[in-house]
Amino acid sequence: MTVSTRQESDLLGNRDIPADAYYGIQTLRAFENFPISGVRLHQFAPFIRAFATVKKAAAITNHKVGVLDEKIKDAICAACDDLIADKYHDQFIIDMFQGGAGTSTNMNVNEVIANRALEIMGHNKGEYQYLHPNNHVNLSQSTNDSYPTALKLALDHYCERLLAKMDILLESFLNKKQALGDRLKMGRTHLQDAVPMTAGQEFNAFATMIKAEKKRIEQVRELLYEINMGATAIGTGINAPSNYPETCAEVLRQLTGKPYYTSDDLVQATQDTSVYVALSGNLRLLATRLSKIANDIRLQSSGPRAGLGQYRIPQMQPGSSIMPGKVNPVIPEVVNQACFHVMGIDHTIAMASEAGQLQLNVFEPVMAFNLFTGLSMMGNICETFATRCIDGIEMNEDYCRQQVLSNIGLVTALNPHLGYEVSTRIAKKAQESGGSVYNIVLEEKLLDQSTLDKIISPENMVYPLLKNKA
Repeated sequence: MTVSTRQESDLLGNRDIPADAYYGIQTLRAFENFPISGVRLHQFAPFIRAFATVKKAAAITNHKVGVLDEKIKDAICAACDDLIADKYHDQFIIDMFQGGAGTSTNMNVNEVIANRALEIMGHNKGEYQYLHPNNHVNLSQSTNDSYPTALKLALDHYCERLLAKMDILLESFLNKKQALGDRLKMGRTHLQDAVPMTAGQEFNAFATMIKAEKKRIEQVRELLYEINMGATAIGTGINAPSNYPETCAEVLRQLTGKPYYTSDDLVQATQDTSVYVALSGNLRLLATRLSKIANDIRLQSSGPRAGLGQYRIPQMQPGSSIMPGKVNPVIPEVVNQACFHVMGIDHTIAMASEAGQLQLNVFEPVMAFNLFTGLSMMGNICETFATRCIDGIEMNEDYCRQQVLSNIGLVTALNPHLGYEVSTRIAKKAQESGGSVYNIVLEEKLLDQSTLDKIISPENMVYPLLKNKA
């Protein structure tokens, strides 16, 4: 079967391109050069939409400053609108891992937009004498300002999605706090019995952790609005009209409704990738806290007969191919694994940022891939953890209360009344004899029963925290 082709040329020579392809020769070369991860650009639709938005803003700006014909501007904008509407995404065929600081991605975008715009104008694909990927779609730009600007637009989308998913998990923790309220359980330090607490306090602590990480991500998200459009190659503004940067930022604000603004120092902005390191660091913090919470849930739901057994988590699937009746904590386990992955991503991004020499960081593609992956994964994990685990947690209330009442940790409440030495002796005696702290204090007539009941009441041991909660 004969495949219809068209011929395109670049500085390296001529190549045959499938006649129906919207991509061109530079995309084809990149496709052949980078068979690395198997993860293609089209798998990150928000990035394509972001890039199309940047190219649309560039075309509008170029027309405003008098360097682009209106007819060509309109065709480019219409082609960009198609990409923003998720059309032609299958034409973004290159691997996310690539050399060239994202030039291959930028050219894939330029070529698809150019060929779609040519169709809109009534021309054939590849007839670049009428509308050219570099001369028109890439006008007043380079990869070095359009790629990071598109990356920041895409990251803003992924951050917005993550924050919405974090809200689902936050609400889940707060609902569980409300549902379990003042039900008593043992608190532990060093994996040893400590003092009583309530399940409500425990889940409120989890909620507080998520609130804190939400605030951090919201703060670093604000840094994504600083862009370097008009910086072109290294930040000196070569090949861009002098009024291009601010005009383009204004157009982007109008197109997105987001407060994008031009960096005060375009040379710095073109080489400095610290915003990605900051965002990745916050993802690592979120992953660290989520993994800790998942560990706590797994540990306290261990059993069902020979573990801690304080909580019962939803049974999601059979747990063993050989042990009938066994059910594993698969949701907390997958939370842990995703968090481990995101922690590793953070190391990759830090290394990539540090290794960018002189006036450009050529490793933005690996940062983009890992940030998109990490933000998506953390969002998915937050929602999954909430809906498939936290929402369905039940407390083994009677068992937990019995643990509290029989626990030697109650002796801590006696310190202010009997002193540390006497309290230690009572704890040791209870440990050795198997008796209760309560009975030993009464037998030795250290306190009368009425006073003891008031002091050692588990509810009173946690009451000050409950009374002063926000």
